[in-house]
Amino acid sequence: MFSYVKNIGYVERIVRFVVGVVLVSLVFVGPENPWFYLGLIPIGTAILGWCPPYQMLGISTCRRKESSKV
Repeated sequence: MFSYVKNIGYVERIVRFVVGVVLVSLVFVGPENPWFYLGLIPIGTAILGWCPPYQMLGISTCRRKESSKV
């Protein structure tokens, strides 16, 4: 089972959200096509800050926490 650990950085979250909103908005201004609802996926991952494929592949675009100096 997967644990929920944020693996999407701030900038990527913004980009995913904007791309998702643009794709979903095409439903209203473009030809009727249910494929535009796939824009909900990047919106969801942007809101959660977690991407399941990233976790499976061990990818994280979050900033690394600096180790404390002893």
